[in-house]
Amino acid sequence: MIYYYLIINVLAFLLYGMDKGKAKRNTWRIRERTLILIAFLGGGIGAYLGMMIFHHKTKHTRFRILVPLAIILHILIIYLISFPPFGGFFRIGI
Repeated sequence: MIYYYLIINVLAFLLYGMDKGKAKRNTWRIRERTLILIAFLGGGIGAYLGMMIFHHKTKHTRFRILVPLAIILHILIIYLISFPPFGGFFRIGI
């Protein structure tokens, strides 16, 4: 699970950087829904860092709300599957 989050966040960061570069060159862009989707698939931290470092999508209300929401959602998911009494996914026998 750690490797998944590492890879998806690096991917999200790179996608935000690539899209910023494409915006500067006025070329084909990555869809906004793809950028938001990558955040909800676990890449919220990478997406947020990409927004801040590349100054990309920071003025769009949708991104300012949904990317942090994706981060909170994944923190909650990790908590719920990791700690009893909410399931304890990583406990032996489950």
